[in-house]
Amino acid sequence: MKRFWLLIILSICTLQCLKAQDTLQMSPREDTLILKQDLPEPALIQTENNASSVVVKKPHSPKKATLWALIPGMGQVYNKKYWKLPIVYAGFGITTYYAVVNGDDYKLYKQAYDYKMGFITDVSDKVKREAEKYTADNLLTLRDYYRSNMELCWILAAAWYVLQIIDANVDAHFFYYDISDELTLQVEPQWNPSFNDYAQGTSLGNVGISVKFSF
Repeated sequence: MKRFWLLIILSICTLQCLKAQDTLQMSPREDTLILKQDLPEPALIQTENNASSVVVKKPHSPKKATLWALIPGMGQVYNKKYWKLPIVYAGFGITTYYAVVNGDDYKLYKQAYDYKMGFITDVSDKVKREAEKYTADNLLTLRDYYRSNMELCWILAAAWYVLQIIDANVDAHFFYYDISDELTLQVEPQWNPSFNDYAQGTSLGNVGISVKFSF
């Protein structure tokens, strides 16, 4: 009789242990890593000790790239296109340099023309020499010529400023664009023999260029 009750007690304890073990195996881990694919870039969500924290890497923003590009060159830095910085600043340097040079020449011949026509009298010796060297018509032509060049250079500088903003915006849009090595363009010569080439052996066939795209 005692053995019977002892067997029942051992069976109950065994069932309780198995139930506890199953419960332990089905319980979630304390530390879990969840990878979500529906974000622009993978976001890592980590829960630890019932306290969750979300770390989301924000996508590259074309709007931010455009705003940074308001400062010349900073949009290219934001896009990590550092090799474009010398090109951006070289464009501003060249256009600004020639705008200033042509502006100085414009002022020189404007004063020389005004001095020649008697509009002003207090001028430098250099202006007097230019006024004596050329006629009034020549001075007027030179003045208008350098003024046009100066204005054109400043227009080119403004266009270059807008262009580098557009460049930064486009680069930001294609920041995550993956260009595979398999996406290639092949251009090669091609010769297609005509139908009679095999029968007569006299025709040269068709000669052309073959263009192949690989995606």
